[in-house]
Amino acid sequence: MDLASRLCQLHDGLAEVVHSYQPHEAAVEQTFVNKDATATLKLGQARGIAMLVPARAGLRVAEYAPNAVKKAVIGVGHGEKQQIHMMIKVLMPKVEFKGNDAADALAIAICHAHNRQSVTSRLAALMA
Repeated sequence: MDLASRLCQLHDGLAEVVHSYQPHEAAVEQTFVNKDATATLKLGQARGIAMLVPARAGLRVAEYAPNAVKKAVIGVGHGEKQQIHMMIKVLMPKVEFKGNDAADALAIAICHAHNRQSVTSRLAALMA
């Protein structure tokens, strides 16, 4: 499948998720630049769609650095994917995820929940 078709598929799939589950917020991982410029560009295009779809639905879209996601899940900012997968299984024992993309999505969601909870706690303390 060519890139344009894959990007359309990503757009349509995310739009269906937003429509079906009606989330209140969204979160994505920030892109890092690696040695493969072509891969980085393609990732940036996909990330743009991942931000556009929820934003067009009126959702706030949070962004997290890869190290922040790892730190939220495994406690340190530099870890291996396998460590993240194992910790997700510990944190969410009944969840079965298929593949790295699903595990990454859960890790970003966990990071967002931790960050959101931290912000809410700080705001409550300021209001007290």
